Amino acid sequence: MDWKKLVISILLDLVGLMSFEVPLLGEFQDVIWAPLSAYILMKMYPGSVGKVAGAVEFVEEILPFTDIVPTFTITFFYDTFFNKSKSKSPVRKR
Repeated sequence: MDWKKLVISILLDLVGLMSFEVPLLGEFQDVIWAPLSAYILMKMYPGSVGKVAGAVEFVEEILPFTDIVPTFTITFFYDTFFNKSKSKSPVRKR
């Protein structure tokens, strides 16, 4: 498991939660954070996983009061444990 990527994912989810610290004003912060976080997520997880997660992240951040959803962390666990399209080295039998 990539612990570094998990820690980064958790930290980025916490950054998204910071908009709750300042009521109403914090929601305007999301106008900047939404596209930035979607871009970061797409770069962290290349391919279709990153594209779908980036779109979900953008919508989640731009909508008011939805910042509580930990999209980065959910994407990490999906990519690590459930992504069947990840290339795995085949085991050769002799």
